[in-house]
Amino acid sequence: MLFSLSIIGSVINIPVRKRYLIKQQHFSLPFFFYYPPRVQEQVIAVNVGGAVIPVIFSLYLLGRAPFLPALIATAVVAAVAKALARPVRGVGITLPAFIPPLVAAASALILAGENAAPVAYISGVWGTLIGADLLNYPRFRELGTHALSIGGAGVFDGIFLVGVVAALLA
Repeated sequence: MLFSLSIIGSVINIPVRKRYLIKQQHFSLPFFFYYPPRVQEQVIAVNVGGAVIPVIFSLYLLGRAPFLPALIATAVVAAVAKALARPVRGVGITLPAFIPPLVAAASALILAGENAAPVAYISGVWGTLIGADLLNYPRFRELGTHALSIGGAGVFDGIFLVGVVAALLA
């Protein structure tokens, strides 16, 4: 049911912020005609299937998982996701889909032992969202897209696969 809700929710984005970007402002030589700046609206949204549902479920799992291993594994996944995340102009933040689930699973197995499944899910979801999307938030302006979705587009696949790998660990 959780996977189905995530897939259905992947097409729903909740706008959380709207900002305006100045695209161009210049003078034309030799007559010094002023061209006014073009303003573009950029909407930043949160994806329901890639952020809201996984975060709510991971909060539920946090009560059933060891906190310190989950925190350390989250930091490891966030560091790897930050290192591998690439802002792509006109698209958003992209991330290799299989890396976060594998790093989350390996970290969870090493740190949590028999509690690896919930730790893998928690660290995979939070680490991917933090490392790929939130730590790259200052770069959102330079991407030139009208809408950016936290937990969507380039990182949704990785977050969805985190759930699959965590289910396999269980």
